[in-house]
Amino acid sequence: MTQAQWHIHQGSIDDMLVVEQQIPEFSNPKTREQILQRLAGRTYLALIVSCNGQPVAYKLGFEQAPKQFYSWLGAVIPAYRGQGMARALLLEQERWCREQGISHIEVKTMNQFKTMLQMLVSHDYHIAELTPPATSSQTLLDVQIRFRKAL
Repeated sequence: MTQAQWHIHQGSIDDMLVVEQQIPEFSNPKTREQILQRLAGRTYLALIVSCNGQPVAYKLGFEQAPKQFYSWLGAVIPAYRGQGMARALLLEQERWCREQGISHIEVKTMNQFKTMLQMLVSHDYHIAELTPPATSSQTLLDVQIRFRKAL
């Protein structure tokens, strides 16, 4: 499959939820209610990658403070990974944020998501904070990492 067969567009929460439900790494996929509650009263951006009219990836974020954007959720359905969709979404989100006058983007991920960590570091996101595992049954893979990028 080539990039010409997929495209990025601003979409809906429903489009995002189609993808969210197909991500095996998400033990507790977000619900419509959780998402709408978090976005209530905020300016947000829901980017969707569609392939043949079907949502296959998304990136959702919102302005969490003046000039500060939080890239909250994102995922690519496993069968569509490795085609540059996550990178394309990241770059489109940055472009949109610059247009809106946003000065920096923050994103959190877990130590277990190696591909995401590599992508963030390779696009000049810097570690701003580490949150250790919450319980003794968790491992280093459960460390949460907050990244920040100045635009």
